[in-house]
Amino acid sequence: MASEPVTTEEQTTQIAEPAESGPAKDSFPDTLAERLAALEKTVTEFHRRSAHREAVIDRLHEENQRLRNGLHRAILEPVVSDLIRLYDSLRREAARPADEAFGRLLDSFADDVLLILDRCGFEEFTARPGDPFEPGKHAAVSVLPVEDEALDNTVAEVVASGFLERETGRVRRPVRARFHQFRGSEKAASSTVPSTLEHSGQNLKEREE
Repeated sequence: MASEPVTTEEQTTQIAEPAESGPAKDSFPDTLAERLAALEKTVTEFHRRSAHREAVIDRLHEENQRLRNGLHRAILEPVVSDLIRLYDSLRREAARPADEAFGRLLDSFADDVLLILDRCGFEEFTARPGDPFEPGKHAAVSVLPVEDEALDNTVAEVVASGFLERETGRVRRPVRARFHQFRGSEKAASSTVPSTLEHSGQNLKEREE
């Protein structure tokens, strides 16, 4: 049986049929864009979580440091108090008019104690005669009457050095000194040293305890 001849129209239709797969190829860029968007979203989320983890780690580190510093201070506090008292005693005994060689030996011991305090993070500071009274840095152990009003509430004599915490600048023990006080009728009533002397005495007792 003879086959029917293929017309020109049918040949054109058969050749054009493969072009129907075109839309599938056109969808490839869309799929790639979606994958890139998903990848970008994943990377963004990864960075967000990483930043959160870093923040948590930093916060935990800070809390740990605060706890360690608090524990460190709690352990050192009584030791520092004893070292300061020992330093005061050595300086006081070294200043007595006795054997000069023995005095130098006590001074060397006091320097060793001062070095230990420095290693613990505490620095010595003092005042000079004529310096004005500074609450928080000075503690009046007594007052000396003076007729010169310009010397009122100024340092007359340093009894013991002060100490401050190097890291925080907190005064651990104020400078103990005797202060001038002008004995004027009105000025004596308004002088800041007597009231400060009372508070300083209480603070010194509390610190020694």
